[in-house]
Amino acid sequence: MIDPLVRPAAPDDADDIAQLELLETEARAALVGQRGGDRWLIEHPPVGSGWVERCRAPGVDVAVAHIDETVVGYLVAVLGDDQILRVDQVWVTPQARENGFGDTMLEFVMERGKAAGAMAVQGESLPGDRHTKNLYERAGIVARLITTYREL
Repeated sequence: MIDPLVRPAAPDDADDIAQLELLETEARAALVGQRGGDRWLIEHPPVGSGWVERCRAPGVDVAVAHIDETVVGYLVAVLGDDQILRVDQVWVTPQARENGFGDTMLEFVMERGKAAGAMAVQGESLPGDRHTKNLYERAGIVARLITTYREL
């Protein structure tokens, strides 16, 4: 069993930033062709080379999960003016799943969000994305709205 290690992303650490860019590319590639994935990709442009700025943006919390020096997952949460902490992105590499990294990152940002004044947490998952749905349900985050969509 691996002890999940999570910390804030270090915007001044070139290795962290490079690993976030690689993981984001991996995460986005996994969404291609998934039900709702292509639309999500359009509505959520990649951070790409903007991770330093993203990590430093007010109200944004970027957590990384790591094994030794290797980042194996990340979670981006944004605290809005309405005091809702929104999980914007969450990804754990398939090889590191089932070890509690997602749970630990979510708990980490929820604690930090609460300390910053968040009153609630909200997340999104694609239809059929059981990993993300399970992550949210384990944290007590339950569906309150299902949005449907069809291209014409």
